[in-house]
Amino acid sequence: MALNKVEICGVNTAKLPVLTEAEKEALFCKIKQGDMEAREQYIKGNLRLVLSVIKRFSGSNENADDLFQIGCIGLMKAIDNFNTELDVKFSTYAVPMIIGEIRRYLRDNNVIRVSRSLRDTAYKALYTREAYTKKHLKEPTINEIAEEIGIAKEEIVYAMDAIQNPLSLYDPVYSEGGDALYVMDQISDKKNKEENWVESIALRDAMSRLSDRERRIINMRFYEGKTQMEVADEICISQAQVSRLEKNALKAMRSYLKP
Repeated sequence: MALNKVEICGVNTAKLPVLTEAEKEALFCKIKQGDMEAREQYIKGNLRLVLSVIKRFSGSNENADDLFQIGCIGLMKAIDNFNTELDVKFSTYAVPMIIGEIRRYLRDNNVIRVSRSLRDTAYKALYTREAYTKKHLKEPTINEIAEEIGIAKEEIVYAMDAIQNPLSLYDPVYSEGGDALYVMDQISDKKNKEENWVESIALRDAMSRLSDRERRIINMRFYEGKTQMEVADEICISQAQVSRLEKNALKAMRSYLKP
């Protein structure tokens, strides 16, 4: 999603006006009296606020123009509902409104249809996590989130998984020193548990020539069907190291077994 372009939705972002606090107050008085021209000026004077918010969603695959338009809807709702009598800055009130509008758009336009109740649970958990982090200056655990909103932690985990974007098996999840780690490397291969070829004498001989660590990794990966992540946790090394050791071990075994 390109956010650095000068124009977005036909608006030259480099020339967007910036309102002073005095100008904002004067315009809001006119807005309350039904002055539509003042409302238009106030919207234009706060478009930079919308731009700053949509940068948070730069990781999404949505078009920046679309997000900008949705963010403007959130901005207009904030203007229409803002109470000037409260001791709160307009930007403080508007940002959550803009974010909420964009999140609703992303939720409702997800390629995978998720039930409303699951989406509500997931976004309630996300809101609670943000609020908890701001208050306590640390990320809450899933148990703390569950206690805060009164929903079982299993339901929260299920709901959070449901709103994630789908992944390809060939999406890289880690890369170090040119060795990319893909989603498919994290999936257990149950077929390996059932094949008989691993019991052959030649294969056992090939494995006997490996180091203790390499042999243990091959055993857990292909005899027990564990993922590289599970192996890494068990032997206390990084997943990238497991991937590298596994490749080296398989290469050595193929070399030994080659006629």
